[in-house]
Amino acid sequence: MSASATTTTASPEEIAHFQAMADDWWDASGDFKPLHQLNLPRLAFAREALLRHFDRDGSSVRPFAGLSLLDVGCGGGLLCEPLSRQGFAVTGIDAGEKNITAARLHAEQNGLTIDYHCATPETLDEQYDVVTCMEVIEHVPDPDVFLAAVAARLKPGGAFLGATLNRTPQSFALAIVGAEYVLRWVPRGTHTWRKFIRPSEFAGALRRVGISAKSFEGARYVPLHDRWDRCAALDVNYSLYGIK
Repeated sequence: MSASATTTTASPEEIAHFQAMADDWWDASGDFKPLHQLNLPRLAFAREALLRHFDRDGSSVRPFAGLSLLDVGCGGGLLCEPLSRQGFAVTGIDAGEKNITAARLHAEQNGLTIDYHCATPETLDEQYDVVTCMEVIEHVPDPDVFLAAVAARLKPGGAFLGATLNRTPQSFALAIVGAEYVLRWVPRGTHTWRKFIRPSEFAGALRRVGISAKSFEGARYVPLHDRWDRCAALDVNYSLYGIK
C-alpha cells in the first residue's frame, strides 16, 4: 500500500479546508458536531445492510469479524472506530495528513487497531469486502473518476456504502443557508451546492463502474431533540447501499 497521496481524485482546496479543522475531529460539540450526529443513523443503516449482505448474526458483539473494510475519506476516523469495534479489519484513508494523524492518535488512545494511511483510492492495490465513502463525493473534482477508483478497491460481490447531500432547494436551505450561515454548524464554504448529487445521479455513476445501488435511506434533523433521525425522504442527506 502506498503511503503517499496524490491529488488525482482529491481537491487540494478541499484537503486544506478539512485539515485546518483536523484538531477538532473528536470534539462532538465543535465543527464536526453534525457528522457526529449523522453517524448514528448512518451506522444503523450500514449495519442493517451489511448484516443482510454477509448473512451475519446481529446479536454478536463483533458480527463482522473476518471481513475487511476500507473507509475512503475517513477524516479523523469517526466511522472507522465504531466499525472496527463491530469486528471489521478497518483501513482508513484520507488525502489530508493532519486528518490521518488525528485519527491514528485517537485510535491508539482507545486501544483500537486501525490501518490508517494518507492516500487516495487510486494509490492502493488491495481489494476489500466493504468500501465506505461518507460525505466525500461532493468534495472531489471529478465524481466519475473518483468512483472508478473506489470501485476498483471493492471485491466482486462486495458491499458499497455511501452518503452525500441531494441537490434540492431543501438541501440548499438547510446545508448551506442554515448550517453555514444561520446556525453556524459548520464553517462557511464547507459545501458547494452545485456539487451536491441527486440519488439518481449517484446510482447512475455507480452503475457505470460496476456497482448496483440496492437501497437508499434519508436522514432528517429533529430540532426539538437536536438530533438526526432515519427517514424515507432523500431530499437533504441520504445514504445508499450497493453491490459490485
